[in-house]
Amino acid sequence: KTGAPPTHPKRPLLGLVLTPTRELAVQVKQHIDAVAKFTGIKTAILVGGMSAQKQQRMLNRQPEIVVATPGRLWELIKEKHPHLSNLRQLRCLVVDEADRMVEKGHFAELSQLLEMLSDSQYNPKRQTLIFSATLTLVHQAPARILHKKHVKKIDKTAKLDLLVQKIGMRGKPKVIDLTRNEATVESLTETKIHCETDEKDLYLYYFLMQYPGRTLVFANSISCIKRLSGLLKVLDIMPLTLHACMHQKQRLRNLEQFARLEDCVLLATDVAARGLDIPKVQHVIHYQVPRTSEIYVHRSGRTARATNEGLSLMLIGPEDVINFKKIYKTLKKDEDIPLFPVQTKYMDAVKVKRKIKTLVLMREGIVLCLHLAVRLWQKTDHQEERRRQKQMKVLKKELRHLLSQPLFKEDLKTKYPTQSGKLPTLMSTPRNGESALSCLTKQKKKKKKKPPKEQQQEQPQPSTSAN
Repeated sequence: KTGAPPTHPKRPLLGLVLTPTRELAVQVKQHIDAVAKFTGIKTAILVGGMSAQKQQRMLNRQPEIVVATPGRLWELIKEKHPHLSNLRQLRCLVVDEADRMVEKGHFAELSQLLEMLSDSQYNPKRQTLIFSATLTLVHQAPARILHKKHVKKIDKTAKLDLLVQKIGMRGKPKVIDLTRNEATVESLTETKIHCETDEKDLYLYYFLMQYPGRTLVFANSISCIKRLSGLLKVLDIMPLTLHACMHQKQRLRNLEQFARLEDCVLLATDVAARGLDIPKVQHVIHYQVPRTSEIYVHRSGRTARATNEGLSLMLIGPEDVINFKKIYKTLKKDEDIPLFPVQTKYMDAVKVKRKIKTLVLMREGIVLCLHLAVRLWQKTDHQEERRRQKQMKVLKKELRHLLSQPLFKEDLKTKYPTQSGKLPTLMSTPRNGESALSCLTKQKKKKKKKPPKEQQQEQPQPSTSAN
C-alpha cells in the first residue's frame, strides 16, 4: 500500500524530458540515473504500455526529473496528478528527436502539452532544449507543389524557426550546429544492392548467412516485419522483432536480447530508428528504402557508434528508386553509393532464388493448413482434421530436408544443381572469414587499380526477370 498522494508535493518537478518512443525513454532514464545516483535526485519514467498505476506510484514519490512519452504524460496531467499540477516550477524542458516529435499528424498530445507549458504553466526562467541529429536536413517539396501560390521553399533556418515556434521557445535561441557535410559519421560505410522486389528476400537471406553478426533490418511497415519474421524462422534463422503493436515488456526484452547476443538479427520498424544506443551493431539493412533522408540517417546511425565501424546496406527495388534519389539529393552525396559485392557465381550456380521461393510457398502452405484447421475445427469430422494434420507433417518434413542441405558448396563444378540431384547448402560462417566491410573495401581497392572503362563494364545490372 502506497497511501494517497500528498496534496502539495514537497519536491517540485524540475526537469522534464520528452521522447518519441518508449525504448528511447527507457535508455534516456538509464543515462540520467547513472548520474543521479551521485546527487540523490529522484527520477521517474512515464510511458505507454506499462502499468498506469505503477507510474502513478512513481509520481507519488515526487521525482525531480521525469522522462516521458507525450501520450502517457498527458493522460496523467488530465487525471490531475498532484505532482504534475504545477509545471510553472519546471526549470528544464528537453524535447529529444524534436523534428520527429512535431511532425504533422504525430503526437497530438505533445501539441496540447506544449501549448499549456507556453501559456498557463509558463515559467520565464525555464530552459528549453531541443535535440536531433537531423534538425538541419530539409526535403524540398515536389515541383508540382512549389508551383502553387503561397508555397515557399524552406531552408534549414526556416525549418529551425518553425520548430522553435512549435516548441514554444521565446526570445532568440542559441543554436549549436554539429552537422557534418555528409550527415553520417566517417566510420559508417554505405552501400547498396539493386534488385527486383521479389529478389529482396534472396539477398537478405544471402547476406545474413554469409556475414553473421549483430544485424538490424529495417522495413517501412509492421506487415512486412511480420512476413520477414515468419520467412526467416522457416529458414532456421530465429530473428527478434520490434514494432509498435508489440507489448512493451516484449519490446524491451527483445532489445536486451539483441544487445546481449553477438550473432543476432533484429527486424524492426522505425520505432528502433531514433536515439537507441545498442552496442556494436555491425550491419544495418534497409530492406525497404526509408521515405525521408531523416529516417535514413537515424536508421544508419544505429551502427558505427562510438568510433566503431559499421555498414549500412540498402536493398533498392523499382519502388524504392524515387526515395533513394530523394535521399541522395538531400544528403548531397558527392559520389554514388558503391554497390555491395555479391558473389554472383554462387548465386547463379545454386539457383538460390528458386530455393527461397520453394520455401516461401511451403511456408504459405503450412500457414494455410493451420488456418483451415482452425476454421474447420467445428465444421469437419475428426477424419478430415487428421488428414490435414498429415499434410502439415509432410510439408514440414520436406522443409527440414531442404534446410539440412548446404546452400553453397566450395567444390561445385556445375551451375546446374539438378545434375547432382541435390541443392547445395549454406555456410554458417563468412566465406574465407571475410566480413561484409572487408569485402567492400577489397572491391574499392580493385576498382582504383582499373581504368574507368573496365569499371563501367563490371557494374552489375539489376535482374529484369524473375525465375
